Amino acid sequence: MQDLAELVVAKGTDAVAELADEIDTLKINKKENIEVGTVVRFEAADGNILDSYLHLQDGRGVNAVLVELQGGTKEMAHDLAVHIAFAKPSYLNRDEVPADDVDRERQALLDITKAEGKPEQAWPKIVEGRLNAWYKDQVLLEQGYVKDDKKTITEILGGATLVRFAQVFIGA
Repeated sequence: MQDLAELVVAKGTDAVAELADEIDTLKINKKENIEVGTVVRFEAADGNILDSYLHLQDGRGVNAVLVELQGGTKEMAHDLAVHIAFAKPSYLNRDEVPADDVDRERQALLDITKAEGKPEQAWPKIVEGRLNAWYKDQVLLEQGYVKDDKKTITEILGGATLVRFAQVFIGA
């Protein structure tokens, strides 16, 4: 699979299709259902820092994270990658969360609040509070930092900017 990685580095993520025959042969030879899942390739802007973290389990990588950081340090980028591997955020910021997902979650939280018998006039405030807690799970910049949960990722960044991140799981 080193050939696959080198091809993606050289030509981009669409280049995976060029090795389809080799992957099919590998499936037959190994008698395994081998699939190439999510493929990610970052090219950092000048001066930005790229770092990664690979979480190993039983000697193989099961969770890989790649981050691009502007204005920070290599150590900060690595610490953020480790945090992402642990916390598994879905989005960098609230703007990335699809409106349909927010609407669905808001409705579910309203249904829960109603079922709990809360007073109707309190529903909007209760739902918004619960929605904010949901965002803290989903949105990286709002999460409590794993090394110091009293600080959010935004606070840890200080003047640095987390440009983007990607997380890939085995089996995803």
